Amino acid sequence: MMMNPSPLASRPWIGHWLMAVAALHTLFALLVFRLPLLSIVQRGVFNTVGQDPMSAATVWFFLFGVVLALLAMAITPLERSNIAAPLRRLGWGVLALSVLGVVLMPASGFWLALPAGLALIRKAG
Repeated sequence: MMMNPSPLASRPWIGHWLMAVAALHTLFALLVFRLPLLSIVQRGVFNTVGQDPMSAATVWFFLFGVVLALLAMAITPLERSNIAAPLRRLGWGVLALSVLGVVLMPASGFWLALPAGLALIRKAG
């Protein structure tokens, strides 16, 4: 007799989804912000942002992709662990951040994180 797997035991996809979004985000940063990134590197990286808003936006955009990738790496094992509480908390956090990002910048890629936030909350029960 086969036992039904728990809802939390389904194939993990949310962390992989967020990793793909992070990769696209970082690739986009490398393509669209290549000149400001090149300028930062040419100036020696250390303390090169200063008061320049374009450099600051470039660095934040690039680093957000890295942080999203780190979050994705943490979510995948949590998906496999069947522990609902951290998934629920992360889900609400991802959802809140995504909604705020969409409200502040509707033409952004924050829409891509909404399915992950909703799925984490749903998966946690």
